[in-house]
Amino acid sequence: MPSDPALQAIRDKVLAGDRLTIADGDRLFTTPDIWTVLELADLVRRRLHGDRAYYNINRHMNYSNVCALSCKFCEFYRKKDDHGAYTRDLAYVREQARSAVNAGATEMHVVGGLHPYLPWEYYPQLVAAIREEAHAAGSDLHVKAFTAVEIVHLAKIAKVYKHSDRASGIRWVLSELKAAGLGSLPGGGAEVFDDRVHDEAFKGKIRSDVWLDVHRVAHELGLNTNATILYGHIEQRHDRLVHMEMLRRAQDRALARLGYTGVSIQESGNTEARHPGIEATDSGHLGYAADEGHDVPVITLTRPGIPLPEHVAFGAAAHSVSSSLPHSVSSSQPSSGYFQTIIPLPFIPDGSELEHLPGPTGLENLRTLAIARLMLDNIPHVKAFWIMQTLGMAQLMLQHGADDLDGTVVWYDITKLPMNAQGPSTHQEVTVWDLQRHIREAGFTPVERDTVYRKVVRDGKQYRAAPPF
Repeated sequence: MPSDPALQAIRDKVLAGDRLTIADGDRLFTTPDIWTVLELADLVRRRLHGDRAYYNINRHMNYSNVCALSCKFCEFYRKKDDHGAYTRDLAYVREQARSAVNAGATEMHVVGGLHPYLPWEYYPQLVAAIREEAHAAGSDLHVKAFTAVEIVHLAKIAKVYKHSDRASGIRWVLSELKAAGLGSLPGGGAEVFDDRVHDEAFKGKIRSDVWLDVHRVAHELGLNTNATILYGHIEQRHDRLVHMEMLRRAQDRALARLGYTGVSIQESGNTEARHPGIEATDSGHLGYAADEGHDVPVITLTRPGIPLPEHVAFGAAAHSVSSSLPHSVSSSQPSSGYFQTIIPLPFIPDGSELEHLPGPTGLENLRTLAIARLMLDNIPHVKAFWIMQTLGMAQLMLQHGADDLDGTVVWYDITKLPMNAQGPSTHQEVTVWDLQRHIREAGFTPVERDTVYRKVVRDGKQYRAAPPF
């Protein structure tokens, strides 16, 4: 029984797999009984993933830190002539791709600043260069690249972005990048979906409606995406909950397109889900619950027996390994994409214009991640991004809502943590053994995944993808 009686009703909803309200989330943030909050997050995490905890072998690459914006929370950006400004040529990109393949990586994670001078052609060439180098080495290295903010920037420099019809320009850019080899989108650039916070901390960046449009179009094109929330700066806890509500309604639409069904908004009563699920027709095909022109149902994944989206999209029937790349991870994609992962990111003030702020405490980090697991009932994975949470905190997070640590990373230039006595460093690599050890110490079974959460099976440096669990 919770020591805070107000949590009993919330506990009942969680046990039933029902959707929590924003008011429930407010209570989870303010209750002194944090142990019940953490316990409930662990219950949901284990219901979805059992004792599995995921990691991948990946490489992060930033193609440029030159940016037209000057967000107050950001220590990454530089102007063209600033000390430390850089822009990578395609020879560098190819070398990084070869290095990733040689290290056994299954994913390249590529993001950068909004470079005001690079031409549009650079970006599909960058993606194609990575894919070409990988294929030459017998690998199908997945390219996860470009935040929603970057996609809108690319539409503008390609002169296809129209405020009256922004979706068409976004679709053109994503289609061109997908044709070049883009496999999925990262979740950066979301920050916090609140106009007040936007105008004070990152004015000039796209607002929430545009960010969500980019991901919606990506999903319609069959690209999976991720989502972030940057917290612990000038936003309020309630703002985080509104952000989560906007994400889960967007995910309801994505899962409906994928074939999930749920209860309608009217049936659910203030978006309270009672009987969400996935429905099959007599022919065995997944039945669609609603289209974009109708009310979207509430869809949760947290009731026992509901399959995860990767099972629906990449199950045994959907899975195939390319015969031309026998030792690679298949690049097959679902007909409709969705949000795979939520990544709560704590604000790290050092070096930014907001460095006078203290940043969130460890307990606040733990509570926020646990609440994200409880509120985002239709996003299958929660990542404790060890680069920003630290491996020690990530272990605790695995026990209280998270199921993924990210990967080996190697170079990470967005946030510079004091990794050694010489000061901040962009070289932030851990080995597979490090990740596995931390996962096992936390009480879980380590599972190497590819970008779309299929199990990676290795024979030395050669690997293949198995269907999801």
